[in-house]
Amino acid sequence: MTPHSLAFYVDVVTAGAVLGVRPGDSPEHATEVFGPDFAENSHSGHNMCRDYGLVEFYWDRARADHPWSGHHFSLQVHRLAYRDRTLVDGVLRARYGRFTPRLRFEKLQRLLVRRGVPLREVPELRANAPYFRTFWQPGSLVAISVIGTYGEYSTPERLRVGDVYRIHAPMTAEEVEWRRAQVG
Repeated sequence: MTPHSLAFYVDVVTAGAVLGVRPGDSPEHATEVFGPDFAENSHSGHNMCRDYGLVEFYWDRARADHPWSGHHFSLQVHRLAYRDRTLVDGVLRARYGRFTPRLRFEKLQRLLVRRGVPLREVPELRANAPYFRTFWQPGSLVAISVIGTYGEYSTPERLRVGDVYRIHAPMTAEEVEWRRAQVG
């Protein structure tokens, strides 16, 4: 048995979904799973984010009269360091229990390796290097952003080197190749 929230993170990285909600799913499906308690931000009627605390889903559309198209999801793991008990919604707590304030990348990676789920390090964008490192799971298209080194004004002071900052999907093979081309 994987303790507490570690099972949640393993499930997300392995499946490329959060409680079965995939990046391309509709806002209605996300609400069915997570409930109606969310903050919603919409930019000019073409982009929308629903923030469920730890979990965020993003959609876009070409015109206001078109349906929403799922773009990506993000787990804002760094928010847990503030120890706000309301951050993790009841659906996640009911299924996975309590969530620790920090997620150590080494623990997550060790559990994923045991389950045969490999991670590959991909080049970091110049604006974020060397403060962050990114690891990618090619099967699920999930990326994990990890604190690489401390930098005043560059990394959150409540996190340590080796802590997971965020988990998001999808990161496509094309994006990985684009990153490699940027680094040279």
